[in-house]
Amino acid sequence: MHTNSRPSSTHDWSRIERALEAHGSAILPGLLTAQQCEALAALYAREDGYRSRVIMSRHGFGRGEYKYFAYPLPSLLDELRRTLYAGLAPIANDWNRKSGINLHYPDDLDDYLARCHAAGQTRPTPLILKYEEGDYNCLHQDLYGEHVFPLQVVVLLSEPGKDFLGGEFVMTEQSTQGQRVEAAPLRQGDALVFTVNQRPAIGPRGMRKVAMRHGVSRIRSGRRYAVGLIFHDAR
Repeated sequence: MHTNSRPSSTHDWSRIERALEAHGSAILPGLLTAQQCEALAALYAREDGYRSRVIMSRHGFGRGEYKYFAYPLPSLLDELRRTLYAGLAPIANDWNRKSGINLHYPDDLDDYLARCHAAGQTRPTPLILKYEEGDYNCLHQDLYGEHVFPLQVVVLLSEPGKDFLGGEFVMTEQSTQGQRVEAAPLRQGDALVFTVNQRPAIGPRGMRKVAMRHGVSRIRSGRRYAVGLIFHDAR
């Protein structure tokens, strides 16, 4: 796939870290151009370049479908995955420190993937999702094995209000302080960094763990495409 521009490697990581610590998610506005989004969405119709296709209703995941990319990833997604991992690894390491977890994520994605592969997690996890009218994604966590990087990214490839209606990206938070639900107001090309499983949060009695899940609300009309960048591979 050819694109006219490269994804930006310049992000305000301090702002992203503050948002993640406060809410468990952070929006990266305009990560991709409309042209890049359309080029990625067009890949869904191709038969090659994927390791599997999942029909969500067959597995109780909701309605809709998605495809896991095979290695090598499309160049744009490979570059995005490496760039974003490099910025998120220090945040993930800080979360482990605050949570009392004795685990350090390496600076480079290849080194982390080597760790996953040594544990039998060799299948690539970046994916592209397609939703049509009536489709939705149940709340879930993308874990896939022993090694789980605590943050992941979704990029919306379609434009709300133009390509589809409904289909909000939804996150829930569960802790000893109660439950919280939040919808991310994404536009085409925006990315959302969010918590895979648990994140540390400061409570009245000190540091606590907050469990999070994510999903997509019902598509009311049209078609919605998105790509997901998960940094750990699957068993």
